[in-house]
Amino acid sequence: MFGTAYSLKTASMAIVLALMTALAGCTAMYKNHGYVPPDGDLQQLVPGVDSRATVDDVIGAPSFAGVLSGGDYYYVRSRVKTFGMRRPEVVDRQVLAISFDSQDVIANIERFDLRDGRAIPLSRRVTDSSVAGKGFLQSIMSNFGNLNPSEFF
Repeated sequence: MFGTAYSLKTASMAIVLALMTALAGCTAMYKNHGYVPPDGDLQQLVPGVDSRATVDDVIGAPSFAGVLSGGDYYYVRSRVKTFGMRRPEVVDRQVLAISFDSQDVIANIERFDLRDGRAIPLSRRVTDSSVAGKGFLQSIMSNFGNLNPSEFF
């Protein structure tokens, strides 16, 4: 009789432990990426007065710069929520754009968030693989004919 009560207590503890583990696995996880300077630091910058060097000193290097040298600065911060097996979801995105004129003086400071944006589909250009449809041995054996002894010397 003592053994039955002990095994019931052990079984109930195991069930409670399994339920707690399952519930802990269902909590949302958040990941933060990037950096956007706070408003207090941005108030130190004056459009039409401060230069690119001042921006570098006050708020630091940007996450992204324009394509060409001397391009605009872009600071980007994202917060991504992952919940269980679901697809990760971007719940917050901040973009700070600082544009410069031809003399590297600040022309404009703009802030955008997720509501201001729109989804941009990414195009993927993939190079065709020459090993598609070939097995491992076929790939190795096909290389034997491509050897040129003159390349070894």
